[in-house]
Amino acid sequence: MSDVRATHAPRLTLLRGADLVASPWKNGGGVTREIAAESAPWLADELAHDVTFAWRVSVADVAQAGPFSRFAGVDRTLVLLEGAGMLLDERDAMGLTTHALTRALDVARFDGATPIDARLVDGATRDFNLMVRRDVASGTLDIWREAGSHRVPAQTDTVLLYGAQGVMRARIAGGDWIALETGDMLRIDCAQAAEIETQGEGALLAITLNVQRHSTKAP
Repeated sequence: MSDVRATHAPRLTLLRGADLVASPWKNGGGVTREIAAESAPWLADELAHDVTFAWRVSVADVAQAGPFSRFAGVDRTLVLLEGAGMLLDERDAMGLTTHALTRALDVARFDGATPIDARLVDGATRDFNLMVRRDVASGTLDIWREAGSHRVPAQTDTVLLYGAQGVMRARIAGGDWIALETGDMLRIDCAQAAEIETQGEGALLAITLNVQRHSTKAP
């Protein structure tokens, strides 16, 4: 990890994909590499809830079919990065819904508490995973392709730019250009209303995040 400091807000941190550590799943079905997370220490005494992060982003290599872990109170977004893809069977009170991720950068959004069974189309896949605990945070994910200029919404806490394809460059608030290879991520804190310019012929996943930084419990 290396820090890239601007002379003024926003604050930038560059995370290289080559530095991420793989954690094998207990069931042997794949590995996860956590990229970044926002802890929520004020949730530590809420014993009824087993999710103590406000948000988390990671990359997973899925080697075999099987059920997803369930996370109550969490909104999940998956993006297919590599491989032939997978079909996610979501079962709820309304019946069965299948999310098809069969092309690079296909996106699926679902409630983390809902039972999900994954079927691989043709071999292992790699996907990007955004998890947001909805009672303390909110987040959006968009895909930015090629060159462009983007204005971050006011009141935004953090923006994450993940290199999903090719080599892209990003410049924040007129600063220096930062190269993002596939698998790299630029974290932009204090990102309120910043202007982000991009160059290149690849694609970035752009995630905007806001966190409620106090206890949700009644006094």
